[in-house]
Amino acid sequence: MSDKITIARVERYLSLTAEARQKATPTTSTEKEEKMLKDLLSMCDNYSSDARHFASQGDLVNAFGAINYAHAWIDAAVRLGLMSGHGDDSLFTLP
Repeated sequence: MSDKITIARVERYLSLTAEARQKATPTTSTEKEEKMLKDLLSMCDNYSSDARHFASQGDLVNAFGAINYAHAWIDAAVRLGLMSGHGDDSLFTLP
């Protein structure tokens, strides 16, 4: 595996995060949990958007960092039990 951040690597992680975002489904049962999940998903979406912006500007280091943060937010939602990862331990760190 290469230790270089390339546009292909950033695009791969953007795709993985988009796949995770689509696959995970809410399991919230209270208004408080729904608010927490909304915040986590908002952070995921914002960091994904930032990653695409940085990539479009040629700033691959910040793009790579941002997409990893984005994925961490959705992963946290699954790990905390606010979403189901449907047993996919490739996309999520399952509880």
